[in-house]
Amino acid sequence: MVNHQIIDGDRRTTLSTQDLAALRENLHEQRLFRQEQLQQLSAAATTRTDALRSRQTASQLEVRVKLAASARMVLADVEAALTRMDQDRYGPCHLCCAPIARERLMIVPQARYCARCQQVRQANR
Repeated sequence: MVNHQIIDGDRRTTLSTQDLAALRENLHEQRLFRQEQLQQLSAAATTRTDALRSRQTASQLEVRVKLAASARMVLADVEAALTRMDQDRYGPCHLCCAPIARERLMIVPQARYCARCQQVRQANR
């Protein structure tokens, strides 16, 4: 059994093989969901293009475009996390290189940053 040790402040947390398997499964489910979402958004746009042009308001089209952009962004993050797992680089923060807390990864398995660095990034936007 391979454990990936994560240090979170003064406490140590370990990602077990089961944790990694659960995280990988979650990421695969998210990938499938986002791929299906993008297919549905694309299919709706292509099959009803003329009807949409005449009936949908600009705000409805804007929502569809933003949903698709968001889905593509999350899909890219999920695929990047799966690649990091495959390359045994999953877990460290992309900014400070400290391990991302297990609890954070269980909630956001595609996380690239620890909670502290994520807050800094958002504050700088």
